[in-house]
This record gives sequence, C-alpha cells and structure tokens, in this order.
Amino acid sequence: MEIFSQLWNSVIIQPMINSLLILYSIAISNFGLAIILFTVIIRAAMMPLTVKQSKQMKSMTALQPKIKEIQNKYKNDKQRQSQETMKLYKEQGVNPIGCLGPMFIQFPIWIGLYQAILQTVPTTPESLVNLSGHLYEWLPLVHDVVPINSNFMWLNLANPDPLPVFPILVGVSMWFMQKMTTMPAMDDRQASTNRMMLWMMPIMFGFFTMQFPSGLALYWVVSNVVGIVIQGFITGWDPIKNLVNFASNRTPQPTAALAGGPTPDLEEEQIDEVDRDDREDSGRSDRNRPKRTRRRPRRGRNRRH
Repeated sequence: MEIFSQLWNSVIIQPMINSLLILYSIAISNFGLAIILFTVIIRAAMMPLTVKQSKQMKSMTALQPKIKEIQNKYKNDKQRQSQETMKLYKEQGVNPIGCLGPMFIQFPIWIGLYQAILQTVPTTPESLVNLSGHLYEWLPLVHDVVPINSNFMWLNLANPDPLPVFPILVGVSMWFMQKMTTMPAMDDRQASTNRMMLWMMPIMFGFFTMQFPSGLALYWVVSNVVGIVIQGFITGWDPIKNLVNFASNRTPQPTAALAGGPTPDLEEEQIDEVDRDDREDSGRSDRNRPKRTRRRPRRGRNRRH
C-alpha cells in the first residue's frame, strides 16, 4: 500500500499542487482564478476524449430506432437480442463503453484536486511543512508564492461554502450536463432510469459540495459549464431548446383586455343587454297574441245543490 501511496503522490498530488501554485503566481495571486485556469487546462487536455465521447453518443442516439427494432424482433430471446445489438454497434463503429471515458478519468482528478487544495492552503505550521515536501526543488517560483491567499469573493476556498450558492450551482450545472448527455430512452424502464440519474446525480454532488472545500465546487461548476458548451457545439442544443420551448408554452397567455379584445365585464354587460332585449321581445310577442277565453269548469251532474 505504501507503494501505491507514493505513486499517487508522485503522479497526481505533487503535479497538481505545483501546477496550482504556478497558476496562482500567474493569476495575480488569486487562488480562485488559478482553479478556473486549472479547470480550463484540464478540459482542454481532455478535449480529444470529450469530442470522441460526444460523437459516440450522437451515433448511439441515431441507432436508437434500429435497436428498438431488434428489441421488438427478439423480445423473447434476450441472448439473441444482445448479440444483434453488439453486432450493430460493431458494424457502425460505435463503442458504448467509450461514452464513459471522461467520467472515469475525472474521478481521480476530483479526488486529487480535493487533496491538493487542502494541502496547498495550509492552516497550521505542520501543514505548511507538509506542503514544502510536495514542492519541486528545481522550480523556485512555487517556493516564492507560499503561503497563498485562499480568499475568493465571499469564499475561503479551503473551506465549504458558508452560503449554499456553489452547492446549488453545482447541482444545476450538473443537471444541465446530464440533460445534454442523456440518450433517448427506448422503453419505459430506461426512461425511468434516465429520470432517476437526471435528478440523483445533481442532488448527490450538490450535497457533497456542502461538505467539501469550495475550491472543488468552483472546479465542478466551471468544468460542467465548459462541458455543456462543448457538448452543445458537437451534438447540438436540442435539449436546451426543448427546455426553453417547454417553459415558454407553460407561460400564461395574455388576457383579453391586454390582447385588445373585450374585457370580461364588458362581455357580461353585452350578454345582459341581449338577454334583456330577448325578454322584451318575448313580452311584446305575448301581448300581440290573441287572448284565449277561459273556460269555466263544468259542475258534475250528480252534485247535490
């Protein structure tokens, strides 16, 4: 286990700490800007993999009707169904596992950045000594900027957000990211799974952000926004457009008064006037009719006087 710990520190933690300190010196001693620059660099380095993932998802979305046909054709033979589906993927050059690549790569980045932020912003003399052990000796620039200022807006990036602003931003941005990357469902079961993932992941990460350093929340928000933009330019903005159209269709329509039509009060007055005219006309017509003579009831013959 010690070997893995040393490998983790040498490959993940130490490069991240020194990179953050270099960016901190470039970003006018602003640790928040350093994290934003770090996020953009990570996203740029992952761009080829992200583009490949987006194209794979677009291809899989286009294959959904054919996959649906296979499921209907072999609905009683699950093994044949899986074989035909994998055959279709192979013929079209689609790799379903390739869509998960960036997600698996980002997990060690999240964990490493979490530890790097905690160690880059020392709060005690012991943690400052521990930080010096991670700095590259051949890079004097990183030694000159220590200790750093971790304040950014109202945040101390080494501590959780005292306001729930960044946890909410993490949840909202991840929800939009999930919406952009979720493939259309082929059946009710998959649709239910998609809805669960659409809400579960943002809520879960938003809750985690309330416990983690706000610097990590800043990384998540910027990473999600960049991912949404990349996904939109590659696969299109249809999910966002559908949300906007749905919201616009649910807005209340303007009333008749605002639209230039008669107001409800005016309509009621017109209706009352029409009813009054009808009653007057019916009354006049009744007076013009000839009066019928009233017949007196005949007394019974057997009635005694």
